[in-house]
Amino acid sequence: MGAPVTIRGRFISIEGGEGVGKSTQIAALAAIIAQYGFEVVLTREPGGTDGAETIRQLVLGGSAERWRPRAEALLFAAARSDHVERLIEPALASGKWVISDRFIDSSRAYQGAGSGLSDADIMTLHQIGSHGMLPDRTLVLRLDTKEAASRAAARDQNQPDRIQGRTEIFHSDVDVAFVSFAEREPRVRLVDASGSADAVTARLLTEISDLLEPA
Repeated sequence: MGAPVTIRGRFISIEGGEGVGKSTQIAALAAIIAQYGFEVVLTREPGGTDGAETIRQLVLGGSAERWRPRAEALLFAAARSDHVERLIEPALASGKWVISDRFIDSSRAYQGAGSGLSDADIMTLHQIGSHGMLPDRTLVLRLDTKEAASRAAARDQNQPDRIQGRTEIFHSDVDVAFVSFAEREPRVRLVDASGSADAVTARLLTEISDLLEPA
């Protein structure tokens, strides 16, 4: 008799601009998925492994001009490569679900559209560093700009990191980029983040309901 076959887990990324409520929704979604009998691993980018967390401190700390766009993109790609190899891939291979607070689409939006690098450049780095891995589903939380900014300021006590503190135009370009990804790529879904937390969680659950169905 052969060894039992382990069904590969699912990979979900949660995306969106600053202050849209990603942390709250990730915790709620993980709890619901666990009720279906799946083991869930929560992680974040940049970060998730010792090496990637070290890079996180480098890339998010310091002055706004600490890193130029190309160097910043390379740092994010390096962090993601370690994250994928050491945490995400092993978890998926063992049948666990992985929910990541940001993944490649944040690099495409923030280091690509927001900073002026081409999408092709960002995806080339991703292919080299992480074999082009894409989530099974990417959920982009969207909220009114003023409400999101107010939430982010309260969360960060008016002390944003070097990326959060960029201009309103930059963050607008980021939002436009996320919308464009959803228009072109079926795995990317836009989710209204307004209203009660429970209502937003229900919308997220609707967007992954097909993944929860038995294979």
